[in-house]
Amino acid sequence: MKTIMNERLPISKSSPLKARFFDYDHFSYPLHFHSEYEIIYIKEGTGTRFIGNNVAKYKAGDILLIGSNLPHFLKSDDAYHLGNPELRVKGTIIQFENEFMYYAINHYPHFIKIKKLLHDSLRGIYFSSASYPNLEKLITKLPLENGLNQMMLFLEILKEMSETENRQLISTTDYVDETMYNTARIDKIISFLNKNYTRAVSLEEIASFAAMNTAAFCRYFKSKTGKSFKNYILDMRIGYACKLLLMEDMSISQISSQCGFDTMSHFNKTFKKNMNYVPSEYRKVMISNS
Repeated sequence: MKTIMNERLPISKSSPLKARFFDYDHFSYPLHFHSEYEIIYIKEGTGTRFIGNNVAKYKAGDILLIGSNLPHFLKSDDAYHLGNPELRVKGTIIQFENEFMYYAINHYPHFIKIKKLLHDSLRGIYFSSASYPNLEKLITKLPLENGLNQMMLFLEILKEMSETENRQLISTTDYVDETMYNTARIDKIISFLNKNYTRAVSLEEIASFAAMNTAAFCRYFKSKTGKSFKNYILDMRIGYACKLLLMEDMSISQISSQCGFDTMSHFNKTFKKNMNYVPSEYRKVMISNS
């Protein structure tokens, strides 16, 4: 399996927050993860972002919230590697410990939206500064502050992010090992799916397991997950496939079968629809750029 670097950041309970500007010829850090959360604002630069199992382009104005232990790296476009002094990668990075204000966020109702935001960030979240100019202003101001003023401003950033209802999640559902929902019933359903999604699970079977009729189950499941049962299962399978594709000793056909797809054509079609690459292209891109 491709090695992913575990980066150690100089962050602790006595110094839980780091904010700085960056100005590079190009991004150079390899595929890595760290226990801390990270906010990246790209003021200048273009390239490709690799976050979890997602590969997509980034551009100036993008804002990313990357959750604890989520593998990621940014690759600048080829033009940035040619030594042109006019091409720079600039922006702001904010890193904060994974237990930042843990008790308050997990126990006080005032922080319920921030709690949801941080949970969602385990899949990575994308914001556009063009849509949220105030967020850009707050982020670029943070490195200029210190002490309590910096902490208060940082909470304002989290508040702004948490109140953005149409934020875009980046990685697929299966890339997150832990799923958090609000009721015992949905927890039970998700636990069942986590153990069985690579086999054929019919709507009738899962509805019976949940002690509901199929119509009621479909309405309930979508209200809790935001997805249809069919799409949720496919999302989990594609997420699992992305992990397996980093294992160079497994063939595409083996991965297709392992993830529960009946045919290679269905696997290829579904994978490309979700990831914008066919499996072989995704493997090549991820491994060659890690």
